[in-house]
Amino acid sequence: MLKTHYFFALSLPKELKNEIHELTATFREEGSFKKWVHPEDYHITLAFLGDASQEDLDVAIDTVTHSLHNLGSFPLSLKQFGTFGKSDEPRIFWMGVNPSSSLHQIREKVYEACEEAGFRLESRPFTPHITIGRKWNKNYSFSKEWLNEFNPCETPSHRISEVVLYQTHMDRSPKYEAIHTIQLNDLP
Repeated sequence: MLKTHYFFALSLPKELKNEIHELTATFREEGSFKKWVHPEDYHITLAFLGDASQEDLDVAIDTVTHSLHNLGSFPLSLKQFGTFGKSDEPRIFWMGVNPSSSLHQIREKVYEACEEAGFRLESRPFTPHITIGRKWNKNYSFSKEWLNEFNPCETPSHRISEVVLYQTHMDRSPKYEAIHTIQLNDLP
């Protein structure tokens, strides 16, 4: 049986998800990557919890909710494509976002609250991104120069207003289920 995993993430508005899907149409049509993330699953991970009991999740929800109580929604826009993994055969294809102090502040609060709730989290530096595809699927080497040709020049700003605790269902598509939603304050 597949283990269930949980993670806190920024939920992205439908318009932003549609924008990413449109920007990646060429890649999907060409079959550039083996697997594509379902557009409903686009998100920015803040803290990966792994497998957890309901009791531990309840503590994390309470702690994260309390830590975000005075933080507001904020604008976010897309920046450029990128990859993780080998430079000639990337494992992950992603879309980055423009720098945002609000995003980093929220990530820090969520991360610290999850540690306070007893979770052991990854210690890698935070690189905000939206995973779009997995495993390079061409019989020639990947090139960042080629990828840069597809980067958007300017994208609209979208308001981010929710932090969500997701549960992973590996046997479904879309595979992420919202378990708990924390609304950020509506600030101008």
